[in-house]
Amino acid sequence: MNDIVIKAEHLSKIYKIYEKNIDRLKETFHPFHKKYSRDFFALHDVSFEIRRGENVGLIGKNGAGKSTLLKMITGVLTPSGGTLEVRGRIASLLELGAGFNPDMTGIENIFMSGLLMGQTRQDMENKLDEIISFADIGEFIHQPVKTYSSGMFARLAFSVNAFVEPDILIIDEALSVGDAFFQSKCMDKMRTMIDSGVTVLFVSHDTFAVKNLCSRAFLIQSGKMIMDAPSKDVVEVYRNMLHESNRELQPDSEKIDAVIAESKNIQAENNSEEKINLPITEENIFSGQENFLKNAEYQRNFDGRASFENVQLFNLDGEKISEVFFGQEVILRMVVKLHEDIEFLGMGYHIRNATGIDLIYTDSRFNDMKAVYDGKRGEIYVIDWKFKVELRQELYDIACVISTPLDEDFRESKICDFVPCALQFNVVSQDKFSIMPGGYVHWHNDLKITKYEKILN
Repeated sequence: MNDIVIKAEHLSKIYKIYEKNIDRLKETFHPFHKKYSRDFFALHDVSFEIRRGENVGLIGKNGAGKSTLLKMITGVLTPSGGTLEVRGRIASLLELGAGFNPDMTGIENIFMSGLLMGQTRQDMENKLDEIISFADIGEFIHQPVKTYSSGMFARLAFSVNAFVEPDILIIDEALSVGDAFFQSKCMDKMRTMIDSGVTVLFVSHDTFAVKNLCSRAFLIQSGKMIMDAPSKDVVEVYRNMLHESNRELQPDSEKIDAVIAESKNIQAENNSEEKINLPITEENIFSGQENFLKNAEYQRNFDGRASFENVQLFNLDGEKISEVFFGQEVILRMVVKLHEDIEFLGMGYHIRNATGIDLIYTDSRFNDMKAVYDGKRGEIYVIDWKFKVELRQELYDIACVISTPLDEDFRESKICDFVPCALQFNVVSQDKFSIMPGGYVHWHNDLKITKYEKILN
């Protein structure tokens, strides 16, 4: 029993629905308490237990009752029926900044929020530098919160919640904090908290993320919990529900014909091999370097032997891009500087989704063992990777790494520089292509279809 941190028994949340505004007054003052409303169950008879250290996903269609449940757990809403017990300090990433005083400065709100979450002033003083550094809002930390932009407000609010060392972490996928790079920092911080043993409740439509982040999941429909099981089983049931609801959609025959024709063209184009032909100029090597170097400092692993000076993404016309169409070919350009002589320098990159999961990894070993050989101190190398982006519509991070081998088989290596978030890009779907829910990456196949004719003797 001591391991149970959240326990709900027959939990319900009821809202009264009135056809007319005047009906509220009629019901309130009617001498015989006549009812002019109907009950809407946002949550109905929900029971569960969550133990310390569990990572639990919460999935369901919009309006199913997920946010209502989380708001009751965090104390934002009170139950209409049943009981709810919560043991431990909660960090809620649902209502960021709830309780901030707009007339107080950022620093004053840090201390006030910490006290509201059960921290002592000494605790908050010990964490103050980390919170300010993570929020990264500069001198505005000394200004009244009412002067903040929405992005700065969310940055500070997230930073406070992330550093109070909670026992329970509540995450809503609707979380949108500051710019894309800061969102990546937030997700990385949340994964660190998960790894440290914090109990997590994660609400999301992203079934891939639920399967990978959570060992257990709840499926909620129309305010009722219809399934509590291992996340992989719950995800499959949820996907079947989505497919069932879309079954009546009729295909567009004209689009299908266009897809077939386009597929033939793409196959023909793929038969001709193109070389990387991106010019090397001062502009396309060092453009945006200042911003890259600033972002690269977050959790960078650098030993001083060689470093990334810039990382950029280009289309085949040589234009710098941050938005990519599904199926588009792009060039990832790395600029690397050697700070000492290096006999063999290998390189690679990871592509990560918004939850920090590595979806793609490749390095120079898979490309004919290409590398920097016999590099000399002070030399700068431009490394271009050309690939086709066939990922689901979403925001992605690219992490970059350069290293030297520690054995002759290249099974182990020593990192010279690793930048967890070298750049970000957004994938935009096209009408002719899409990846079904639950999948992230299109995998190329050689396809052959043969009509079987029964052999007659």
